[in-house]
Amino acid sequence: MQGGTQGMQGGTQGMKGGTQGTKGGTQGMMAGNDAKSPGALLDKNAKLSSNVQELLPQGTDLHQASAGFKNLGQFMAAVHVSHNLEIPFDQFKAEMVGAGRSLGQVIHKLKPSANAVTEAAKAQRETKQDMTEAGM
Repeated sequence: MQGGTQGMQGGTQGMKGGTQGTKGGTQGMMAGNDAKSPGALLDKNAKLSSNVQELLPQGTDLHQASAGFKNLGQFMAAVHVSHNLEIPFDQFKAEMVGAGRSLGQVIHKLKPSANAVTEAAKAQRETKQDMTEAGM
């Protein structure tokens, strides 16, 4: 979050680019080549994979679920929001990856009664905690 809450100015507008609007937050976590793709990173960390798997519907393939996300932090934040707000992950992913909407925009669209900024920030905190606990 550049300079505190600066990255979240203007409600969901400040969430532009999903977790990208929070530089130094989940955007900086694991962007890069195939070796650093969300699926590859989850393969390397059984604890993190297990924790993420618990938040998704039973039988979800983590590689398929994480495909298309820019980095592991963005994927995990989407998983947390989907789980926290009881939004089906496939719908959440379609809006975020398929339609190119930000985390905040997807929350606003699929769960208009939720505070998008608050929920996105909560998911980013949960993501950071999960990654720290998993040694990343």
